[in-house]
Amino acid sequence: MTIFAVMKLNVEELRDFCLSLGDDVEEKMPFSKFHSASEVLVFYVCGHMFCYYDLAHFSVVTVKCQPERIEQLLAGGEVGVVDPYNMSPRHWVGLDAQVVSTSFAYELVQNSYNIVKAKYSKKKR
Repeated sequence: MTIFAVMKLNVEELRDFCLSLGDDVEEKMPFSKFHSASEVLVFYVCGHMFCYYDLAHFSVVTVKCQPERIEQLLAGGEVGVVDPYNMSPRHWVGLDAQVVSTSFAYELVQNSYNIVKAKYSKKKR
């Protein structure tokens, strides 16, 4: 019997990964005035969110995703895919930071970055 070790997401490593996606990535804590969201760290590309999570309660990472891919992930019972935190489940997906694999999470964060950058970099031209 082979046992595969699944690395859980690490809050600092995820931050570093998000920032490594491009020189155009910004991080902010835009909800600091709201008590329940004061520790939410948001990553932006072209001035638009592509990933966010609560630093104080690192449980769900929310990322943008294609609607058809979200349907596939949910239908396939992908481990760690949950409802997004406070966003439309049609365009956003949540990742349970305690059970999702690091490689899968990073792939979805990269996908989210690509979606947002493609959409909004065209508008800035």
